[in-house]
Amino acid sequence: MDIKEINAYGQELVDRLDLKTSPVGIKLIPERDEIPEGIEKVGEKMRHCEIIDMVRRTGDQIYSLADDQMCKGGAASMGLGNMPAKVESGEFYYKGLNHFSNINAARRTVENAPMLPANTIKAIVYGDMIKATFEPDVVIIICNPKQVMLLTQAIMYKSGGRIEVGFAGKQSICSDGVVQAYKDGKVGITVGCSGSRAFTNISDDEMTIGIPEELLPEIMAGLDKICPNN
Repeated sequence: MDIKEINAYGQELVDRLDLKTSPVGIKLIPERDEIPEGIEKVGEKMRHCEIIDMVRRTGDQIYSLADDQMCKGGAASMGLGNMPAKVESGEFYYKGLNHFSNINAARRTVENAPMLPANTIKAIVYGDMIKATFEPDVVIIICNPKQVMLLTQAIMYKSGGRIEVGFAGKQSICSDGVVQAYKDGKVGITVGCSGSRAFTNISDDEMTIGIPEELLPEIMAGLDKICPNN
């Protein structure tokens, strides 16, 4: 898709949905590919969700390597390195956070989260969709439930049916938001996780939707009908 078209779609999403912050384009860079030129590396270690929250507010365009990602579980889910042993086994969520009644419940939750194979991605590029100079794989929109509803109606405008999504309140903006859309080519909707709500400025009344780049034209055509006056 043409970059100018991506930028125009970003502005249209903001205008039609009355978004408070910009949609964020995400590009996963496989080991064999090069990082797009002219994009600076993130200046400090940050969590994936923190970077998205920052970019949607500032309009920055940056990339992050595995060593720059503070949340190793989230990074590993996106193919940046190996999953930490205590996360993979469920111990972190069971004993560390006390979020499950037993370790097997925690383990099953991790095993069922969307993930990319370890060490297949070398960098993640983030950019304000309105200003991005690269073609994203996934667009992340953090917005309120009504705006997610309008996007849902736009997604179903052409063919109808139902949107099937899965989330667990764990690894939300990484696994559920980015990886699910990247792997399956389907929209991912998630309510957030403890980390993304503790370490970002995402508000209690916001949730996240991840859209594969190739679905944008159809969704934008539907949004034109759902929100014709905005």
